[in-house]
Amino acid sequence: MTTFAVVRPALRETREAALLRVLACATVAFAPVEGYLTAVQSQLGKVAPAVLTLTWLAVRIRQRRLPHPTPLHAVLALLAVVLAATAAVHSAGEFTAEYTVRWLPFLVVTAALADVASREVPIRRLLLAATAGATAAGAGALFSLVVGGEARASGPQPDPNDLAYFLVAAVPLLAALNRRGLSSRNRRGLVFTVAGVVLVAGATATFSRGGALGLTAAVGWLLLRRVMPWRVLGSAAAAAAGLGLAALLFAGPQLDRALQEKSFIAASNVDTRELRWQAAARMLTAHPVLGVGPGGFREHYAAESHDAEVDEQTPVAHNMYLEVAAELGLPGFALFAGVLATAAVASERTVRRAGPGPRRTEAIAIQASLLAVVVTSTFLSEQYYLPLWSLAALAVAAETRIRREGEGSADAGAARDQ
Repeated sequence: MTTFAVVRPALRETREAALLRVLACATVAFAPVEGYLTAVQSQLGKVAPAVLTLTWLAVRIRQRRLPHPTPLHAVLALLAVVLAATAAVHSAGEFTAEYTVRWLPFLVVTAALADVASREVPIRRLLLAATAGATAAGAGALFSLVVGGEARASGPQPDPNDLAYFLVAAVPLLAALNRRGLSSRNRRGLVFTVAGVVLVAGATATFSRGGALGLTAAVGWLLLRRVMPWRVLGSAAAAAAGLGLAALLFAGPQLDRALQEKSFIAASNVDTRELRWQAAARMLTAHPVLGVGPGGFREHYAAESHDAEVDEQTPVAHNMYLEVAAELGLPGFALFAGVLATAAVASERTVRRAGPGPRRTEAIAIQASLLAVVVTSTFLSEQYYLPLWSLAALAVAAETRIRREGEGSADAGAARDQ
């Protein structure tokens, strides 16, 4: 009877941990292909994060266990307070309710991922899930380009630039998943080589300049921290050159049309983004404390720009930092930047504590992905997409795990000494 009383709770905890692992992996894997899910049903893409959040809350309540406190949780809580305050002040705004509802789930899911990744879900599994989802999106991008006849690959995302954001953020994670390099001759190396080719080719097919800069920054960081060998970079460059030559030979007219369209769009984007950035700066200057409210940039853009874009009255700023600052004010922007800063500090602590090995590689790969996100978001409004938030959660969770293991080793050593 006593044995049964002990085994039953243990079995329940095992099942709960397994469920949290599945839901957490599904959340990060489905994010890049959410467009395909919403094409089936408009809310289908939100199912996995919603169920993860509810399950996480139910499990922690049953366990009577609070999430492991981290600076990230404090920053998220304060950001939620500022978000609620500015939403209340601008409650009559046309887009306030819609964008407040878009913000809040990311804050909650980030807190949940940071907690479950520090306890139930191995970091590597989440990195693998994120890469798998992005690879599927990259395959969809190439399909839309080759079969669908699109001038710029978009796949599961309406905007090719947003697709590039997902693909570029996933590329550095391959370094953590295959420490021997993408050119390894074993079966695993072959799988990751194919995934890397799909991601890079898909990102290239979007013709996104921001994505190209983000990928360059991420690869440079991996080389600087000696996670990606130069021979791997050389192999990747040779593969990219081969793909480019094949595209030129077999799809020359289509490629030429895509380049012409991109050149025309690029020239237009320079002017429109300058207009939008100036408008966002004026909104921030006029409302520095609580901004113009969630979604307020779209609402006030036409007035602030003096109808500079007649055919686009409610656009996004195409700069994540200016848009967040204009809508949430300086306190909100400081807390938003605090999410990135907390992740950067946590990942660097993990690198220094881990020493040579997979933990260090994972932490540097997360850093490189965050760097790609930071650079790409200079030209895009990406605060409403998961990579930024999930990478911050994983960076903090990795540091929590390694610190907890260090404390456990110290306690064991003290016990032996006694």
